[in-house]
Amino acid sequence: MGHIFPSLRLWIATLAICVFAYAGLVLGFAQTAVPFQANGSIIMQEGRPIGSRLIAQNFTQDRYFWPRPSAADYNGMGAAGSNLSPTSDKLEQRAAETVSRYAAAQDDPIPADLVAASGGGLDPHISLAGARYQAGRVAAARGLPARDVEALINRLAYAPGGVFAPDRIVNVLELNMALDKLGR
Repeated sequence: MGHIFPSLRLWIATLAICVFAYAGLVLGFAQTAVPFQANGSIIMQEGRPIGSRLIAQNFTQDRYFWPRPSAADYNGMGAAGSNLSPTSDKLEQRAAETVSRYAAAQDDPIPADLVAASGGGLDPHISLAGARYQAGRVAAARGLPARDVEALINRLAYAPGGVFAPDRIVNVLELNMALDKLGR
């Protein structure tokens, strides 16, 4: 019985230090050092939040670049993979629908990232090849020269891992916002 109060004091001290003090310290540092990222990387337009750099949105119009398919239906609350096996009929049907949607635009092989969902189902990026694959469709729908759309893609593409992961990717929301700024 004599160990209850010292144990409670230790529990309260541990809770205060490990939960509240540590969380407050990390939050304070993040808000000071990288406030944009600490607050969810929210992209604002005309004072309104329109999306996050971290979560994909579904674009379906031909005038926009389309993101990767989402097993979570682009819902941040339901982020998860599909958990379907490679032999699943449902996965095969979804892939066939996606391929037919893109194949109507051109005959080139479709980059894999445009057909396969990411692990969490909310990846906001597509590969540089995936963006270039869609450039002709987007340029035609907007009445823009294809070279202007290609130049925009190349300007916004970056290698997130630097020299360690040199494959370039493009954030779909930022690319579509830049297209809207071009007009048409």
